[in-house]
Amino acid sequence: MEYKDYYALLGVDRKANEKEIKSAYRRLARKYHPDVNPGDREATEKFKNINEAYQVLGDPAKRARYDQLGPDWEKNFRGAGPGAGPGQGFPGGFRNVKVEWGAPGEAGDFSEFFRTVFGDLGDVQDLGDILGGRTAGRRARRSRTTWSQAPEAEAGFATSDLEHPLEVSLEEAFAGGQRALQLQTPTGGRRLEVRIPAGVREGAKLRVAGQTGTGGDLYLVVKYLPHPLFQAHGDNLETEVPVTLYEALLGGEIEVPTMKGKATMKIPAGTQPGQVFRMRGQGLPPSGSHPAGDELVKVRVVLPTGLDERAQELVNDLAQAHPYKSR
Repeated sequence: MEYKDYYALLGVDRKANEKEIKSAYRRLARKYHPDVNPGDREATEKFKNINEAYQVLGDPAKRARYDQLGPDWEKNFRGAGPGAGPGQGFPGGFRNVKVEWGAPGEAGDFSEFFRTVFGDLGDVQDLGDILGGRTAGRRARRSRTTWSQAPEAEAGFATSDLEHPLEVSLEEAFAGGQRALQLQTPTGGRRLEVRIPAGVREGAKLRVAGQTGTGGDLYLVVKYLPHPLFQAHGDNLETEVPVTLYEALLGGEIEVPTMKGKATMKIPAGTQPGQVFRMRGQGLPPSGSHPAGDELVKVRVVLPTGLDERAQELVNDLAQAHPYKSR
């Protein structure tokens, strides 16, 4: 099996740092990209080799294994074969594990050498094809949604950063949490775990470093899903609460939903339909430069129906005792 000299493929020294490797990859990827060389099979093959080299040298775990094996990789690899325990064969040794790739075509554009040596590490991101279709005005489909370039990328290959919408529930935005994402490409996919910070605001961009496969970053743009009780506006949450005519007339405590559960709020006598009350600190929690928001409670007065004769008499008495004009 042919040994792959990934350093030579990228044209970098074996002591090259992460920045030098990334720079070399981006330069060569632009040069041999299929969009730049349509119909050129040789350029396409070079692009695949460059992508494979970066998958190894751009990943600390894979690069460490590659450097440990060296050009005499078969001998060292056998030394850490089946039955060899961790640390045997050479420092940081590993087991020779045959991997059956889960998805059809997964890692299909990688060489046999790559699959043999790095198969057990998994986490293969064949996302070089995401760079495909990155020319101005063109978009690529990913996971039934549309990838779009960051604004600064509209001039072609000026950057390889990408943006993608991330829909979150208001509960997720309020409390934070983890979200598993599956990035799909024509040759397979990969799974990402993304942390959603508590209090993240709509429109915020969550940066996932180095996940485009082109040396760039993935930016997930937060979009709130509709909520049955609340609407978010900046730092604040708005909701509408029904109150009875008697509560509106006489005032008192009413029950109000919040993102933390039910709470009580006092309303004054003579509360008007549509009047808005502020519950301080009950909106979105503080996040970054954003302070804690408030909850704005809009009152909706519910009028009684089906009044019997006695109730009608009482309403008439009230109207006589306290006449007022609605306008």
